[in-house]
Amino acid sequence: MLTYVLFIIGFFILIKGADLLIEGASSVAKRLKVSDLVIGLTIVAFGTSAPELIVNVISSYTGNAELAISNILGSNIANTFLALGIAAFITPLSVKRNTVLKEIPLAFLAALTLGLLANDALINMEVASTLSRIDGLILACFFTIFLFYTITVAKAEREKPDERAKVIPIGRSIVLIIFGMLGLMFGGDWIVTGAIEIATNFGLSQAFIGLTIVAIGTSLPEIVTCAVSAYKGNSDIAIGNAVGSNIFNIFWVLALSSIVKPLPFDTKINFDVVTNIVAAALLFLFLYVANKKHTLKKSHGIIFIVLYVAYIGYLIYRG
Repeated sequence: MLTYVLFIIGFFILIKGADLLIEGASSVAKRLKVSDLVIGLTIVAFGTSAPELIVNVISSYTGNAELAISNILGSNIANTFLALGIAAFITPLSVKRNTVLKEIPLAFLAALTLGLLANDALINMEVASTLSRIDGLILACFFTIFLFYTITVAKAEREKPDERAKVIPIGRSIVLIIFGMLGLMFGGDWIVTGAIEIATNFGLSQAFIGLTIVAIGTSLPEIVTCAVSAYKGNSDIAIGNAVGSNIFNIFWVLALSSIVKPLPFDTKINFDVVTNIVAAALLFLFLYVANKKHTLKKSHGIIFIVLYVAYIGYLIYRG
């Protein structure tokens, strides 16, 4: 019973830890006169992906590879179908052409790259599939390119100061960062421990728990951010947060996880890999091919939500 309680509390601590880390780091960045766009695309992206990062590193280190990979796949699918679905249902999301032509295709590339690197058994006809340390380094190289792209965009674009990023005393900033990191570590540990016990006690696979409960839990920062941004009429933050997080999850979180310890890949979750690829492709289709105004309409949001419900239904059927 205690494990279940800690499992639930772990999500609250994890999300609060990410919030404290973002607040403290953003304040330090402001003091160093780092631009708002760089803060948004790096610190905030890291903060909203921090739950996935901590859960994955702990899962990888403890040898629970199935939970590590399924958490990322489930989170990315939730970010696209659920977070953006809810946001578009609240209000249509108009997106900049640059985001449609560069960042969303990069998210698609990330999903496709993961599918190729993880399927040694299907592509190279090997006995087993593994996301190796070399694969992790390849993903990390893509992440480096993404960071350079982000910095280039930040220098090219001038935006109004983000009033939400408050400058607070440096001592308090450091305390927030420390407590945020502690919250991430303890919350992540409790979630992983609880997920493994739940899977064992109910005869469920770690993949199922990772793709559903853990994935939705670690995606809560993105879901809330997208919904609030849509409600406030800030489409770029809604889309950018979800897409940036998906890129971050694969090119950095999975990269670091596989470098810590190679992750055996079960080809049974290839359906989820394909679903992740299809989600990114549909987002590009709706925003670029389907309309010239690059708007994610309410009807698109409904389609995304229905697809996510159908996906979860299939996972329950698959067990």
